Amino acid sequence: MRAKLSDVAKKAGVSPTTVSRVINNYGYISDKTRNKVHEAMKELNYQPNSLARSLHGKKTNLVGLIFPGVSNPFFGELVEEIENKLFEDGYKVILCNAAYNKEKERSYLRMLLANQVDGIIAGAHNLGIDEYQEFGLPIVSFDRSLSENVPIVSSDNYKGGIIATQELFDAGCRHIYFVGNPVQKGNPTDHRLSGYRDTIKKLGLTLHIHPVSFSETPMLKIMAIKQLLSEHKADGIVCTDDLTALLVIQAAQELGINIPEQLKITGFDGTKFIQQYHPELSTVVQPTKDIAALLVKLLERRIAHPDEDLKQKSYILPIRFIKSKTISDN
Repeated sequence: MRAKLSDVAKKAGVSPTTVSRVINNYGYISDKTRNKVHEAMKELNYQPNSLARSLHGKKTNLVGLIFPGVSNPFFGELVEEIENKLFEDGYKVILCNAAYNKEKERSYLRMLLANQVDGIIAGAHNLGIDEYQEFGLPIVSFDRSLSENVPIVSSDNYKGGIIATQELFDAGCRHIYFVGNPVQKGNPTDHRLSGYRDTIKKLGLTLHIHPVSFSETPMLKIMAIKQLLSEHKADGIVCTDDLTALLVIQAAQELGINIPEQLKITGFDGTKFIQQYHPELSTVVQPTKDIAALLVKLLERRIAHPDEDLKQKSYILPIRFIKSKTISDN
């Protein structure tokens, strides 16, 4: 039987009003009282969003979207697709730019809870945010492991890493570098590196992993890339995303390195922006429209059936590869 607000109040030894204020982060509450309420909520597996709906008698038809930011073409296009699909289904969205700031993301989560959103689609890259497990909201994740109770939608990152590496090898590359974040955190995007690792091993080549963090500024990235191209004998580069690949192209041109004769490059994402404005880039294409549709479908199912057991946690959608001028002039 699902716990009620009064059950939490009784368990914590406080009034229902105090529990409501803790949930909505409203007014002054001592740390001791706040901790008691959170502990009671956790022990009772309390679902605050469900109670909020029952108290108000209807849904808010609001959905929170938490992403790193929309200046990146991939996230911009994905958020646009999600918003369009939700609007078609009668929902409005609250867009939260969490960037790479844990506290900012926590603050947005509390704000979304206070606004009694019906659910959340989360795609930011911050780790260690326990609130996703504590609040009990219907949540669906893109490319990020949040908890055992949150389904994840992603493209086939592992196969993308394999294909990108194999394409460079088939084009004659034998010193293939991976340029991206080498720190594996258990998220689906880590599988891009795993695909590269396994393919390099299968081909009998040497691993070359050059760290470039996703959150670094373009200036810092291009400095690291120029160092790689100046100090190492790379003839092929697998980039973890398209924007990094464009910086590799820029660095190579500034250093007088000919593409694709001396250096071949692949990216990852394949947005409409890249395909229209940089058709020369060979890249792994994520099915943005399908990802958005599945995220919305899963969230709406969670909203409609919050007590339904999670039968499948991971949903992996197929990718495709565009071979262009950064691999071959043909």
